[in-house]
This record gives sequence, C-alpha cells and structure tokens, in this order.
Amino acid sequence: MLVVHRLVRLVVVLLVVTFLSYGLLNLLPGDPVTQILGISATEEARAQLRADMGLDQPLMVRYADWLSGLLSGDWGTSYISRVPVADELAERLPVTLELLVAAQFVALGLAIPVGVAAARRAGGALDQALTAMSFALLSTPVFVLGVLLILIFAVTWQVVPATGWTPISVDLGWNLTSVLLPAITLGCGQLAVYARLLRADLIATLQEDYITLARARGLSPRRILWRHALRPSAISLITAVGLNLGALIGGTVIIETLFGLPGIGRLIVDSIFSRDYLTVQGGVVLISVGYVLVNFLVDVVYAAVDPRIRRA
Repeated sequence: MLVVHRLVRLVVVLLVVTFLSYGLLNLLPGDPVTQILGISATEEARAQLRADMGLDQPLMVRYADWLSGLLSGDWGTSYISRVPVADELAERLPVTLELLVAAQFVALGLAIPVGVAAARRAGGALDQALTAMSFALLSTPVFVLGVLLILIFAVTWQVVPATGWTPISVDLGWNLTSVLLPAITLGCGQLAVYARLLRADLIATLQEDYITLARARGLSPRRILWRHALRPSAISLITAVGLNLGALIGGTVIIETLFGLPGIGRLIVDSIFSRDYLTVQGGVVLISVGYVLVNFLVDVVYAAVDPRIRRA
C-alpha cells in the first residue's frame, strides 16, 4: 500500500508542478521565436516558425501535446539548440547529482560529530559555539558565502579554482577540486540545521530510562552515545535530509551559476532566459521525480533505523 500511495502522490505532484510551471513560463514576457530568428525577422517568418513549433496553439493544447509526448518517452527538442531535451538533461544530470551528494556528505559528515559532541556536554563551550555558528550560517545567503569562499580560497590563497568543472572521467583529482567549494557552500546551511536538530534530539534521548539503565550497567559514555542514543535520535535527522532536498536543489541553481558548473540548475536558468520552454519543463519533471523518490527512500530508511516503525 505504501508503494501505491507514493506512486499516486508522484503522479499528482508531477501533474500539478508541470502544469503550473508551464503556465507561468508562458506568462513571461518575450518569445522563443524572437530568440531564434532575432528582432529583424519578418512577420511571415515568425508566423511560420511559430506554427512549426506549435506555439500558435492554445496553452492547454500545447500542454496536453507535451504531456502525451512525455508519457511516450519523447521529452521534446530544445527550441534553441535543437538537441533532444532528454540528451541535454542526461549530459547535465551527473554534475548536479555529484554536487548534491557532495553537499550532503559535507553537511552530514560535519553535523553528526559536532551535534553529538555538543549534546554530550550541553551548555558547554562547544555547545555555545555550535549555536553561534548555526545562527551565522543560517543568516548568511548562499551566494554571499560562495563569494566569500571564492575570495579566500580561490583568489587570495589560490588553492582551488574559482569556477569551472572537470568530469570524473577526465581527472578524478581535478574533479574533486572543482566540486569542493560548491559543495561546501551548498552544504553549510544544511550543516547548521542538521547539527542543531541532532543535538536537540540527542539531549532528549539521553534522558530516557533505557539510557539510565545502560549507565547503571556500567557502559562507557562513548558507547551509550554512539551505540544506544544516536540511532533513535536520527529519525528527525533523516526526515530533515529528505525534506531539505528541495532546498538543496534550489541552491544548486545559484551555486551552479556562481561557480560556472554545467548542471541542470544552470541549464534551467539559461533556458528560462532564452524562453526554451521544453527544456525548462524537462528539468522540472526530473527534479520533481527525484524529490518524490528521495522522500520515498526516506520512509524505507525509517524502518531500517527504528524497528518499531517496521513492526507497526
């Protein structure tokens, strides 16, 4: 039943999101025909191209045609590059996926030990430092943080490149170097959220009776914290990881533009400015599917982390 429920939700989400984005794109000023032919084109040429591209049809007819093509595996062809949308997305997807995974790795890799250490000595110096750091990171816009990191590490110290991208297939070392600053920039905001959330849940878990029993049995504080308290305290963290995927995807649009990464976020931005509606729609569908699938996986992970959910 869970799978069926999630599939129904996926269909509903896709229909709502794609229709709204399609309608909003058509409200933007400008015309893809002008982007292709230029402002000096004749009205006859404009009318002919608009008819060839189906832009002379009503909005609902165009949306229905696009949706039926999508269901049959045809994502359409870009108005500007004349390249199939599916091929463009397939080329850009690995960049965005690597950025998202790296950002989550940075956020969780730092948030878990910091949150555990702060909960172990709640109210101490590390806990107060975590609070101050969280407020600082949450109040700093991602593009401001990105500019600061570029200024420090790329311009002043020159240890990493400011912009550009090297695929893994070309050079693994340069690939990791090119993704380092974007991943840190994107992950820092999530780091503050994850660390504070884990700290609060751990403090509550450490007050439970079974933790008191573990202490009475003589178990070491380290084992109690990492073996018995962390696992049940991770439920909220897992939820936050799934829900914050949307924020991370939104952040990739800014990060990929700022650092010059050829990902889906930058492709969507470029396509919006060029009125390339089909490419934007393809990107929106891909992101929507990814978001719903990740939240489905979060529900599966719940059962693995907390056996009570699996038995319910």
